[in-house]
Amino acid sequence: MKSFVQFLTTPSSDTAGTALLLHFDDKRYIIGNIHEGTQRALIQRGTKLLKVSDIFLTGKTEWRTNGGLIGMILTLADAAKAAKDAAIVAKELKSSKLMDQPQKDHPQNEPKNNTTSNEAKSRRLERQTLTIHGGPNVTHTLATARRFVFRKGMPVDVNEIEETCGEQTSPTWADQNIKVWAMSINPSSSMRNSLSGETPSPGKRSFDEFQEKSVRNTVIDDERSISQTATTNEEDRNQQLRRGVVSDMFDSNWRLDALVEIPIALVNMPAALFVRNPNTHKIEKYIGPLPGGQDPLPDINVLVRRAWPGSLVTQLPPTKPSQTSLSYIIRNHHQRGKFLPSKAKALNVEEGEKYRKLTMGIPVMSTDGKIVHPEEVLEPGRPGRGFAVIELPSRDYVYELVNRPEWRASEIMEGVEAFIWILGSGVGEDQTLIEFMNRFKNQKHIISSQDYCPNMLSMDSAAAAAIRHHQIDPTRYPVPIHSNTSSFPTKDLDSPYLSTPNFSIASRGLTIKLEPSVVVQEENIEAPLNTAAVIKATSKDVLILAKAIQLEIASEENQKTIEEQNLPSPDAEIICLGTGSALPSKYRNVSATLLRVPGSGSYLLDCGENTLGQLRRIYSPEELVEVLRDLKMIWISHLHADHHLGTVSVIKAWYQAVYGKDYDPQAEPNLTLTEQPTDLFKKIKEQRCLFVASDLAMLNFLKEYASVEDYGYDKIVGLRVYGAKPEQPGTTSIQWNKMPVSFKDISPFSHDLSAALRTATGLTDLAAANVRHCHGSKAVSLTFPTGFKFSYSGDCRPSRSFTEIGKESTVLLHEATFDDELRGDALAKLHCTTSEAIGVGIAMAARRVLLTHFSQRYQKIPIMDGVEGEDITLEDETVDSDPIVGIDGNGANTDVKDSLSEMVESDATLAEILDTPDSSSPNKSKMRISRVINHSFKPKHDMKIGVAFDYMRVKVKDIALLECFTPVLLKLYDEETSGSGTAKGASDEKDANTNPDAGKEKKQKKIGNGRMGRVQMSEQEKLDVRSGKGLFGEKEKQRA
Repeated sequence: MKSFVQFLTTPSSDTAGTALLLHFDDKRYIIGNIHEGTQRALIQRGTKLLKVSDIFLTGKTEWRTNGGLIGMILTLADAAKAAKDAAIVAKELKSSKLMDQPQKDHPQNEPKNNTTSNEAKSRRLERQTLTIHGGPNVTHTLATARRFVFRKGMPVDVNEIEETCGEQTSPTWADQNIKVWAMSINPSSSMRNSLSGETPSPGKRSFDEFQEKSVRNTVIDDERSISQTATTNEEDRNQQLRRGVVSDMFDSNWRLDALVEIPIALVNMPAALFVRNPNTHKIEKYIGPLPGGQDPLPDINVLVRRAWPGSLVTQLPPTKPSQTSLSYIIRNHHQRGKFLPSKAKALNVEEGEKYRKLTMGIPVMSTDGKIVHPEEVLEPGRPGRGFAVIELPSRDYVYELVNRPEWRASEIMEGVEAFIWILGSGVGEDQTLIEFMNRFKNQKHIISSQDYCPNMLSMDSAAAAAIRHHQIDPTRYPVPIHSNTSSFPTKDLDSPYLSTPNFSIASRGLTIKLEPSVVVQEENIEAPLNTAAVIKATSKDVLILAKAIQLEIASEENQKTIEEQNLPSPDAEIICLGTGSALPSKYRNVSATLLRVPGSGSYLLDCGENTLGQLRRIYSPEELVEVLRDLKMIWISHLHADHHLGTVSVIKAWYQAVYGKDYDPQAEPNLTLTEQPTDLFKKIKEQRCLFVASDLAMLNFLKEYASVEDYGYDKIVGLRVYGAKPEQPGTTSIQWNKMPVSFKDISPFSHDLSAALRTATGLTDLAAANVRHCHGSKAVSLTFPTGFKFSYSGDCRPSRSFTEIGKESTVLLHEATFDDELRGDALAKLHCTTSEAIGVGIAMAARRVLLTHFSQRYQKIPIMDGVEGEDITLEDETVDSDPIVGIDGNGANTDVKDSLSEMVESDATLAEILDTPDSSSPNKSKMRISRVINHSFKPKHDMKIGVAFDYMRVKVKDIALLECFTPVLLKLYDEETSGSGTAKGASDEKDANTNPDAGKEKKQKKIGNGRMGRVQMSEQEKLDVRSGKGLFGEKEKQRA
């Protein structure tokens, strides 16, 4: 059976760690770090993960090494469910075809039942479980995600590996392919326990003295034993609780539509309440007094959803950080020798089935009645080949590693012919480690370390797009920072690493073939992105058009117009770190936007997975430190994973930038937040803090994870934000540790705290609105001392309350997940179309609008052509009171239409079931948006609209310029698609079938599932650009 190990990722800005794929024909294993960005890197490489059922985590349990684990599990669960559904459909289809075939009279002529393989596949998929092997606290880490992760596609089991001393030679774990020996390695410093005891008296002691001490020690030992037993029992109970939580997250029988009947007085709010109509016997939404309200409750029973499992555990028991770093020795099973038919024949063994059994190691009976054993007809076998994966976070781990007994155990090391080293900064220079490597100089050594692996571009597609954008508009599109040069000491001829050809540096795609012998294969190594070829591939027509636009913008007249826009904080900069939705893709990362306001600070609006990696591609290490030190607040709009799974790593990077990696929190004279829960004023006056503003569930997630590692949680000021009441935009309320706080002086007693809050955050106000997407979803509007007002939608439907709090915003950053043709998808998934996002901007009279959060179907440029005047409906934010509605880990809302049970009548509307308003609700306002759409989708007013791309940096005063580059971007992607020979997508094929004139649209090439706009500017449009009309309309000039 073919088996090999391949490097999926190596340390870079995009991929913080090292991930390996162990391949067998029937199964795959992921080994190493499941860091942030792993999933996106695998998408870039086209790596399939359907056969992965075991993940072996190396290193310490911390976000740096497993920050991408939650997202990876979600993807694997969804893939498993999709495969299971496909197998069931194939089985049913095959069965129906067999039933349609005519029956034959003779059994030998009956059609063979080929459904066996499908049935086996279906059963295998039904049984498929993902097992996570890791160190202490892996279960706790996963359990912290219970508020926003709920899947039923694949059960998840966590195997937390306890301390291993290495004395036993039996494997820690094994399956049909491999045997695994886990090694838990602790830093030397943690092993130096100071031993305390009484100093013996120099004189002789009496028998009574010895007896007294013996009794005393016995009592002490008994007390210690009882205490340790109690502690162990409590830890066991806590661990069982965590395991139960994780099991419910991925293998629960909970259903969204299952309702239970209880007295209304016993309902725990918030909850959605239903009643059965006594006349029609249909389920209807309950309308009346609610528990916890001022009105008396009726004596009735109501129907409520069963609490989803994640809500049953309000708080996890705390854990303690672990310094244990996991490594593994992995070997194939013993390989049987070659079968010798001549010997089998000489022993009177019949050919066929008995030959097969002997090759499988099963004894058989010969024709003369004798038992023939496999070793009688097989050549001598050999040990299975193997390798070691060793992660050393720092030099402190070297001493215990090199003294492990496994290295001296032939039962373990026989057949191990390769070492894969995952080394922290500076570890590779440790002399003790180098000497250890040279003890095994006949084995192959591959080193993966940030010290030696080049900072190559891991997301080639996104980087290539950024480079092409830079050619078009170098001011707003930087080239991602990277290096293709390794810092391995090749010039040092005396380096121990160079004394043998068996040392090499890890690269993406580097493969280690395991059988029949271990061979390092370099032919699959992925070459660095050829940036010169990317630049050269851009056509002259595109460059000429781009240069013409650049020159026109740079003209003195246009520059003067730009500077006279009369915008507050015109030099405030918007940095787009992630502009895609739901899942990361090759071209767009998930949601994150950095806002930098001179004189106030920096603000992060949502923080999807690998936001820190995106920052590292935009800023040099020195610049990034300054950006992080300037960071004042992180706003998380809602708890979908694509909007916040990068928060922990950003907070830790901020913590290290502000306080230094060697900062000792124990030396801090001031009390931590958890120790002084009533003195926020003192905290923000005397310490540099990072504000995190969001719903309570997000703050609780950060709090629970803080017991896994010290990532700076004690320096966080968590603000729980409540959305403003409808039609009352000034009613946003904020709490810190259940204590009301405000940016405004609401009373004489709050003056000092409000002033300190404004100073610490750089804001004069923060207003929020509840929006329709999932429980706790909010949009926000930030106001600054200059009058600059920045509004951000998060994910939502068009919101009336949002337009109220964001009235006259300088900039609106709004999601535009779907094009107008997919309005049905937007309604079902509670997102916005392009027209709806623009309509919100018009309703709030925003000066500038930036569209983001595009469906990943629009891989390069979203569809903007064809957006015409239509009714834009602003919806009242009657937020669904049921916390479970919309819970989903990947950004999409739970599709309840597929799971309505018999308890819900078929003619009940989805709006009735989900407590959401429908189109007939009178509490809506309709706004007619009449616009003239051309290449730059300009409405009949002077609001300027831009489209966000990853890595884009645009100042507020330059947003109007983005429209000018739309024709050249369209031309760029039109040529790229035409040149690549990309086949037309599904919707174009549909157009060709339904529209006889569809063939005339050949110039509108496909990107994803949508059509692109025109790629040519008319003569009038060119004149508009030259005259400045393409930048600013008449009203905007008058305002300036």
